[in-house]
Amino acid sequence: MMIPFEYLEHTADVKFRAYGTTPDQMLSNAAAALFGAMISPGQVKVEESWQVELEAEDLEDLAYQWLSEIVFLFETESAVFSRFQVALEEIEDGKGWKLRAEIGGERMDPERHSFLAEVKAVTRHKFAIKKNERWCIQVVLDV
Repeated sequence: MMIPFEYLEHTADVKFRAYGTTPDQMLSNAAAALFGAMISPGQVKVEESWQVELEAEDLEDLAYQWLSEIVFLFETESAVFSRFQVALEEIEDGKGWKLRAEIGGERMDPERHSFLAEVKAVTRHKFAIKKNERWCIQVVLDV
């Protein structure tokens, strides 16, 4: 059984690797790892959903945009998330990627939601995607 993600040692920030049998699953698991660094997903009910649509020339840039969009939604919508459904499609003639996602969660409630860390940004430092027997993304979060 494949683990969805793991946190790695890092001196000041949060570093993780997320995995998937498909790039869609890898990006869903990366989103769960990002938010899991902030708050326990068990504290979050799925009462609302947010739609995200993004395009980029390459998968790495799309992944960076995707994770950055989650941080943006957290900050602007005052929301916490626990469900991430991602669908990817390659643009014709290999001209890039499209991402469509639905994020499930609820508005922040200080009485119920206790934060482990506040993610300020997704960084490009050591940001990488690799495909061997499974897909893997490595991310460092600025906290």
